[in-house]
Amino acid sequence: MKIPQKKFNLRAFSHAWDGIKAVVTEEPNCKVHAFFTVVAILAGFFFKLSLIEWAVILMAIGFVWAMEAINTAIEHTVDLCASEYKPAAKAAKDAAAAAVLFAAVTSMVLGIVIFLPKFLALIRSN
Repeated sequence: MKIPQKKFNLRAFSHAWDGIKAVVTEEPNCKVHAFFTVVAILAGFFFKLSLIEWAVILMAIGFVWAMEAINTAIEHTVDLCASEYKPAAKAAKDAAAAAVLFAAVTSMVLGIVIFLPKFLALIRSN
């Protein structure tokens, strides 16, 4: 039996873009993520990061944004399934929020590991 191949679907990008817009407009913490995304990228250019350092920073940024998108999806799914307060619904939402927190803290630590030595060297040189 031959398995049908999925064809490239340009509409999938449209749905993904709608998801990005939903995350950015609905989640208040996205303003914080956006601020630190811009700061990290500008600092990366300022300190002339190596290719490996850029890869780490961009993966960390992507990790936080991906976790925020997953968190938003879980929150909406739980809201669809539970119209009234249920401890299990709260636990699911709390766990999804914890995933974002883990990602953000991990990314912050990576940023400190990469940028702090460069910042201290800059201060010492002046």
